[in-house]
Amino acid sequence: MSVFLMSPWRTFCAYVMSFNVTISVHPFCIYECFCTNDSYVSHYILSLLRKCCNIIFESCVNCQGRSFDMKDTLIKYIKRHGSSFAVIATAICLSALTYAPEAAYTVKEVIGIETSGEAGHASPPEISAENAILIDADTGIVLYEKNADEKAYPASTTKIMTSLLAIEKLEELKSPLDQEVLIPSDAAGIEGSSIYLEAGEKVRIIDLIYGAMLRSGNDAATALAIIIGGSEEEFVRLMNERASEMGLSGTNFTNPTGLFDENHYTTARDLATISKISIKNGTFREVSASKEYKAERDADKYNYFYNKNKTVHQYDGGNGIKIGYTEKSGRTLVASAEREGKTLICVVLEAPCWFDDAYALLDYGFSQSM
Repeated sequence: MSVFLMSPWRTFCAYVMSFNVTISVHPFCIYECFCTNDSYVSHYILSLLRKCCNIIFESCVNCQGRSFDMKDTLIKYIKRHGSSFAVIATAICLSALTYAPEAAYTVKEVIGIETSGEAGHASPPEISAENAILIDADTGIVLYEKNADEKAYPASTTKIMTSLLAIEKLEELKSPLDQEVLIPSDAAGIEGSSIYLEAGEKVRIIDLIYGAMLRSGNDAATALAIIIGGSEEEFVRLMNERASEMGLSGTNFTNPTGLFDENHYTTARDLATISKISIKNGTFREVSASKEYKAERDADKYNYFYNKNKTVHQYDGGNGIKIGYTEKSGRTLVASAEREGKTLICVVLEAPCWFDDAYALLDYGFSQSM
């Protein structure tokens, strides 16, 4: 069963109807269970189902109208969110089976999980991204790749290098990250995402780093470049120098923000390498993993940064690292997650369903060691 972007109510109905496909239970059986007035359990299950629908509806929004299989989406979220989502799914199924016991199936038949036949060897997922790679962050082993060496545009995932370089330079100088700096006029009013810096404003460097990484502030990234490098041009030179030190051959930076430029490009493989090195830095890792942050700015300033990278909010074990978007670059995402001591890094570029792609790849990667 496939659905397109629709109202929350229609998504709710489509979700209920999907069980007719999944477990051959007539949807009215589920509806009857939900509407039973003398059972508080039914109302509890209904509230859980609504929570499910919010997650599914968000998937519709993420895919921007691109069709996807509702049953597969349910399976994916059961795997991703673990026991909490499994409880919801089980409650729904059990409620339905109470009214249609002849429809009882095994768990395997209900969720229809497909593998290659060997435990820990699930088939690679189909993804929307034009370029992608999945690596083990500790060993560097590539678990999946798709056009990983093709030229692509990173958008704001550029700020991974910007932030790492700023942190490294300050560490070299043994300069404190909480020092206050004056915002240069050239950093104020930069187009795109912003933390609304004002020329001459005093801001701590660590707040600029959080602003660049969580809020994806172009003004914060530009301020870091000018303050650390002396000029934006010099900082960009340092970015390319650092890329060369990392052994990257398919990357060139022209700005610290990721705003589109034909000569500002990378590859999925190079971006994975940058990310692998970045998360080894303790300060960077802490920033990247943060779900939210409050900057020490005046009360009338924009000082609350909510991490736009939904991986840290949604994905089980998600701990970084950066999203990006421009009209010409498309949606870009570097996502990392850790489970049972194993850390994976996923890069998806020009990915209409960026988070779904990343989560599917991470699920696949973790399944290889299960």
